[in-house]
Amino acid sequence: MTSPTTATDRPVVVVTGASSGIGAASARALAADGWHPVLGARRLDRLREIADETGGTALPLDVTDAASVETFVGRVRDLGNVRGLVNNAGGAKGTETVMDADEEHWRWMWESNVLGTMRITKGLLPSLIASGDGHVVTITSIAGLETYDGGSGYTSAKHAEGALHRTLRGELLGQPVRLTEIAPGAVETEFSLVRFGGDTERADKVYDGITPLTADDVAATVAFAMSRPSHVNLDTIVMKPRDQASGMRFYRQ
Repeated sequence: MTSPTTATDRPVVVVTGASSGIGAASARALAADGWHPVLGARRLDRLREIADETGGTALPLDVTDAASVETFVGRVRDLGNVRGLVNNAGGAKGTETVMDADEEHWRWMWESNVLGTMRITKGLLPSLIASGDGHVVTITSIAGLETYDGGSGYTSAKHAEGALHRTLRGELLGQPVRLTEIAPGAVETEFSLVRFGGDTERADKVYDGITPLTADDVAATVAFAMSRPSHVNLDTIVMKPRDQASGMRFYRQ
């Protein structure tokens, strides 16, 4: 399936940032568990390939654009039983210090990680509540739990995204919606390539000498959390490679 939005018998799960990495892997893992994944991202050609593979639906989505989110949410509702949301869209740009902060980098990181998560969650919460058994999974980062030099733009955005998600846990208490935050450490995806503006050499150095997590590792955790009985809420899951102790502390071979 690609763009059609006809009702499905399977429970619907929306995955943002689903054109690659953790988002694409999560769509595959959830489809294998019986979900109908709705894949949202800007790269529609890549989404269509994954939708064809998983029997899901590919829809264009730019979480930094309120109009795009509104259109996306409207089309998702047409599919029927919307029970899941995986907030995965986001990312980092640059490693400037606060003194050398690039405001455009900051603006993009806050729009994609924080406001984007707010927009899509706000738009889908009525459907998730109405389903009687909703689940919101937000992929944050260990950068949302600590700070490191040169990462102020990203760590501040991820702290804010995590605070948004954890606040929902209280605001939705008593509603039939579970909330799980997954905070990964080093995962080898396109993340570092985006952060370093396409510089492959710099991106590869991040993982030199370690065995990082993979997108499939995180996706398996997403699927596990969402497959627990409805009374079980896995609130916060922190996962790192064995070779990583903190954001900037690694054991390198």
